[in-house]
Amino acid sequence: MFNSIFDSSTAGLEISTALIAAAAALGMGLLLAIAHKLTTRCTTKGFLITLVVLPLLTMAVMIMINGNLGTSIAILGAFSLIRFRSIRGSARNLLSIFFAMMIGLSCGMGHVLFGIVMTAIGVVAMAIFNFLPIFEPDKKERVLKIVVPEDLDYTDIFSDTFKKYTAYAELISSKTINMGSMYDLTYNIKLRSGVKEKDLMDDIRTKNCNLKVSLSQAVMEEEL
Repeated sequence: MFNSIFDSSTAGLEISTALIAAAAALGMGLLLAIAHKLTTRCTTKGFLITLVVLPLLTMAVMIMINGNLGTSIAILGAFSLIRFRSIRGSARNLLSIFFAMMIGLSCGMGHVLFGIVMTAIGVVAMAIFNFLPIFEPDKKERVLKIVVPEDLDYTDIFSDTFKKYTAYAELISSKTINMGSMYDLTYNIKLRSGVKEKDLMDDIRTKNCNLKVSLSQAVMEEEL
């Protein structure tokens, strides 16, 4: 059922067959880009274009190699000359890149129908899991940042406040700022039901000498 459209009995690759594989790669790449845009809050036009074109490029590389060891070594050498800069990425972006490469590999080997079926299954799975509430972060979780003077013992000073307003509070980082004259504390907290954020912040301000206090929505990090 998932036979290759490439005819191994002929010496070369038919232009019509190559065009069919290329059109399929671009079509599935476009579908992947649309699915990525609809299921991702923050993305860029450049990345979406990459998802569309990457399957076609991967397919072209596979066709050029075509089992030839010398060609594969030459292509590997060419790619080794490219320097990739380290950028902030996400697990969702990494998934989409591997997805695009899978499409290109399947088309490059002539298994177009297999690629279409796997793309359809993958896109549906992405849509379903994206909208399932089970994977959503707790809306009561917050990231609390507090600035305190260096002479203030912050170990237990906020304990009563956290017991009153939060279900739990965990100190995840502390660092000095302003040439060591202050500490910047970061907590992961979960607010109790019915608690107002302003009341929590006002209580903290009375204990940290009215220095900076910030409270932000906890976001599940997707760093690579």
